[in-house]
Amino acid sequence: MSGMNDFDGLVAVVTGGASGIGAATAARLRDRGARVAVLDRAYTEVNRAALLEVPCDVADAESARAAIDTAAGSLGSIDILVNNAGIGAAGDVTQNDDDEWHRVLSVNVIGIARVTRAALPLLLRSGHAAIVNTCSVLADVGVPQRALYSASKGAVRSLTLAMAADFVKQGIRVNAVTPGTADTPWVQRLLEQAPDAQQAASALRARQPMGRLVTADEVAHAIVYLASPLSGSTTGTILGVDGGMSGLRLG
Repeated sequence: MSGMNDFDGLVAVVTGGASGIGAATAARLRDRGARVAVLDRAYTEVNRAALLEVPCDVADAESARAAIDTAAGSLGSIDILVNNAGIGAAGDVTQNDDDEWHRVLSVNVIGIARVTRAALPLLLRSGHAAIVNTCSVLADVGVPQRALYSASKGAVRSLTLAMAADFVKQGIRVNAVTPGTADTPWVQRLLEQAPDAQQAASALRARQPMGRLVTADEVAHAIVYLASPLSGSTTGTILGVDGGMSGLRLG
């Protein structure tokens, strides 16, 4: 993709863009010509040249609105919205209390609504408007100890399709990616908390037919594909980046 400039003149906003998939997506958008605002609660990674960093907590409606206003005010418009911010949760259905259910759903699901509501008037003015939501293969595949997280991502999948139907006549494309287990800071923290980190890592790799974790850059490539004006007829698509986890049975 070296030398592509399909995002020249466009402005992109990436939530949860300070690390992992979000950071990789922001970098790819920047490298392909977009002016990029990264919305996150904190910033730790280096090499963020040419990215506008905007403080944002997607669990708070006023924070989301203010962040979108800041991004649009600094960059002039918004054409691309990547709703990537999210948090994880472990355990079966008995192991998270009501407060944790509310917290995870507020970030992973309602957070998309909060940011999209704020950005919608700007997206409606764009000739290349696109929204991409970060979902998960666990919206379609049941695995142990991910009840709350899976429920939240199942909601993101359905929300994506509903948004695509709502906005298709208004010229806004809406799609989602469903990564498998990705090599991100959250997964690394899970492994660090496991009784046997090496065994846990082997189990994560083994459940994906390709035998390895998905990389953040691979997911970012899929997000940027869906966001690109070159994909102008792609909407309502749920694009898997899961190493074959959702569709292949090798045994």
